[in-house]
Amino acid sequence: MNTAGHSEATTRRGLELTPFRGLRYDPDRVGSLAAVTSPPYDVVVRPDGLHQLQDADPHNIVRLILPQAVTPSTRNEQAAQTLRRWLSEGVLTADDEPALYVYEQSGPDGLLQRGVIGALLLSDPAEHIVLPHEDVMPHVVADRAALMRATSANLEPLLLTYRGNGSAADTSAVIERVVEERPLLATTTEDGFRHRLWAVTAPEDLVRIQSDLAHHQALIADGHHRWATYRRLRAEHPSPSPWDYGLVLLVDTARYPLRVRAIHRLLHGLPVAEALTALDGHFRVRHLPVPLTEALEVLADAAGAGNAFLLAGDGAFHLVDRPDPDLLDRTIPADRPAAWRTLDATVLHATLLDHVWDIPEDDPTRIAYIHDTAATVRKAERHGGTAVLLHPVREDVVRDLARQGVTMPRKSTSFGPKPASGLVLRALDL
Repeated sequence: MNTAGHSEATTRRGLELTPFRGLRYDPDRVGSLAAVTSPPYDVVVRPDGLHQLQDADPHNIVRLILPQAVTPSTRNEQAAQTLRRWLSEGVLTADDEPALYVYEQSGPDGLLQRGVIGALLLSDPAEHIVLPHEDVMPHVVADRAALMRATSANLEPLLLTYRGNGSAADTSAVIERVVEERPLLATTTEDGFRHRLWAVTAPEDLVRIQSDLAHHQALIADGHHRWATYRRLRAEHPSPSPWDYGLVLLVDTARYPLRVRAIHRLLHGLPVAEALTALDGHFRVRHLPVPLTEALEVLADAAGAGNAFLLAGDGAFHLVDRPDPDLLDRTIPADRPAAWRTLDATVLHATLLDHVWDIPEDDPTRIAYIHDTAATVRKAERHGGTAVLLHPVREDVVRDLARQGVTMPRKSTSFGPKPASGLVLRALDL
């Protein structure tokens, strides 16, 4: 099989992307488009970022993707009621005709990413059309599924990557022409990123995109839990139905390479001093009397030579590296490829969490997964826990493991830039 995300002529079928009638905010009914957007649900730093987004505008999308109430069922019903109210009030309106949507993000550091949003026909894992690279947490899938059932909507797209051919007939050729036209919307969010969206409705353009993507497979860059949720809900509904499809953003990384960042861990109830004491004799520990930026540089150097982590939460940084080989042999499963066994995330979960610190990886009361590095450190210091900072995994390692059908430990990577939530939604009852 070819490398994950590359063209695959021998695949029985490829990606099947379908136009849909997007739900979009009416700019005349909200304070600003920027004020109603949000990062994806799992990137929002809670509760600080959640409160900030809720206060930004009474119609911020976070009220749908992260509803706040006492019980899960109440939260989901609240999201459903909010969505129905916004539709009846015209805050959200459906486009007149089905479309694929070209989406562009440009950043203050010169980053430019373009892709196409559509409803993707869900495939079975054995077909090797959409390749995951991370494990998922069942309770998160159950939570997302309950929210989608209640709202009967795909509230935010997941991010898929593929490798285009660079030909004049491929999807990117259509994208490059469309972005010269007037967009449906354009807004700049608080992080300095500019977002633009176009609808593609011309039959010839839709055919070109669909024909091109039919020759490709994709890698899940961000949204493993949403993909698993799509598949669960598809199994619950008789086919054919709108549940056979899920909302995705497809990006050609041959033209627009993504950036890979780490996802960090916040360990509740484990002070840094206790975490370091438990490492005695198992890892080398070095105190780093430097600021965060310099500590991350030290981590990068150490990660180039082997497994390494930064611990924080007591006002300082501690480099943890050079694990005891015998300890790794005892704690890491031997039935996986060497590239998996030597991942920092593998050592963290199989050795540190399971063996040294005895922290269940799927217990949200003991461990949180946070994308923002500084926020992870701040929350650890504020609550007396331990922040475990990781160095990013190289993209080629991710793709190679996905090609082999090997999934990485949950929350191992963060591909970006991620699509902003709130620019276009998909209602399954339209």
